[in-house]
Amino acid sequence: MNCDKRLLLLTEDLVREVHRDVVDAGYDPETEIFSEEDYEAHLSDFLRNKPSGPLHVFACGSLIWKPAFAPAGSVKAIAARWKRSFCLRIRRFRGTAEQPGLMMALDEGGCCEGFLQRLNQRTEFGDLQKLWRREMTMKPPGNMPRWIDVDGPEGRVSAIAFTANRDRPNYAGQLDIEEIAEVLSKACGHWGSGADYLRQTILALEAHGIHDDYLWKLQTLVAERIKRRSSCS
Repeated sequence: MNCDKRLLLLTEDLVREVHRDVVDAGYDPETEIFSEEDYEAHLSDFLRNKPSGPLHVFACGSLIWKPAFAPAGSVKAIAARWKRSFCLRIRRFRGTAEQPGLMMALDEGGCCEGFLQRLNQRTEFGDLQKLWRREMTMKPPGNMPRWIDVDGPEGRVSAIAFTANRDRPNYAGQLDIEEIAEVLSKACGHWGSGADYLRQTILALEAHGIHDDYLWKLQTLVAERIKRRSSCS
C-alpha cells in the first residue's frame, strides 16, 4: 500500500526544529580509522568472492536518495531475512558525543524491500571505491559489507549490502521503537539530524512505491515528540 506523502506527520518544519549547526569534532583520538591503503586492501579482499556477471548493491536507506555512484540500472528487490533497523549508535555525522544519534543499517531478521543498483562494469571498481569510503570509516566497520541473497525481477542475485556489525561496541541491538523515536527527535550532527534522515528515507521509498510500516509508525512517534517539546518551550 502506498501512503500519500502529504500525510507524513514528520514535516519539513518539524525537522527544522531538530536541526542545529554542529561543528564536526571528529573521532576520539583512540578511534582507529581506515587509511587509503586500508580501503584498497579491504575492497580487493572483498572482491575475491564476487559472483560472475554484473555487480549489484542492495540499497535500502540513504543510498536510494543519495547514491554513492551513478547506477547503470535500479530495480525493486527484496532481501529476505534482513530488515531496516536503527541499531548503530553514532557520536558523529547525525549525532554528537553529548547527544548520540542512531544510524540505520540492515540487521538480521525480517524482510526488507529496497533496490538493486547495478554497477557499470566499465567503472565498477572506481564506483566501489567511492562506496567504501562513504559507508565505512572506523576499523572494524560498524556498517559492514557482505554478500547477501536478494530477489529481483530476474531472480536471485548475490549483492553487496552494508550490514550491522554486531561485534562493534556501538551496536545497540533491537531497541524499542519508543526509545528510537526519542533519540531521532533530538539528535543532530554536522550531516544533519536523525529526523531528517528518517523523513528523506520514507519519502524516497514512497516515491518508488515502497511503503515501510515500521518507518511510517516511527515517523509518527518522532513527530509527536518534536511537537510536544516545541509546545512546551
